[in-house]
Amino acid sequence: MDIDVITSSHNHTDHLDAETLRPLLKLNPKAKLLVPGANIDFVLARLGPIEARLVSINQGESVEVAGLDFIGIPAAHNTVERDERGRCRFLGYVAQIGSLKVYHSGDTLMHDGLVPALKPFSVDIAFVPINGNKPERRVAGNLDGLEAAQLARQIGARLAIPHHFDMFAFNTESPDEFEAACRRLGQPFRTLRNGEGMDLDIKS
Repeated sequence: MDIDVITSSHNHTDHLDAETLRPLLKLNPKAKLLVPGANIDFVLARLGPIEARLVSINQGESVEVAGLDFIGIPAAHNTVERDERGRCRFLGYVAQIGSLKVYHSGDTLMHDGLVPALKPFSVDIAFVPINGNKPERRVAGNLDGLEAAQLARQIGARLAIPHHFDMFAFNTESPDEFEAACRRLGQPFRTLRNGEGMDLDIKS
């Protein structure tokens, strides 16, 4: 492995898993972990004394990590929750990789500030959650397939890629609704299966 940067969008275990992150950080001694500034104390309590490996970010801030620019985007999971200093506990990220701008939502529902925060970036690739907001299945705080397709369309994403499915048995969702909605809306999309990758057209 040769990982430069790892991101955590919030403190839930499937986004900040010690059993995954500790080995990754050990195997990649130069890798940095990007986290919301509001979550620093929690991250250190879960992962141990890794202060030197952490880079913090807040909504609207831009930081450079390993030559890449990251911007914090407020996320609602289920609300846009802030700490006593007004920093978001849940974030998505826009990463600029050469000329390419990639949005990873983390976990989020639609909220009033989401589209205005994203539209100025002219996102090329949007990774959007599709498992919905279904407390009866212990699934909360995410877009469903239709909403994910609509968000990608509203921000003008050149390509939408669904995530947060085909993972935990209680927390999965078929991408069929997302794919059908993208076709209706004329939104380009690609669904990646477990272990599948894709090449990015990156220009300096």
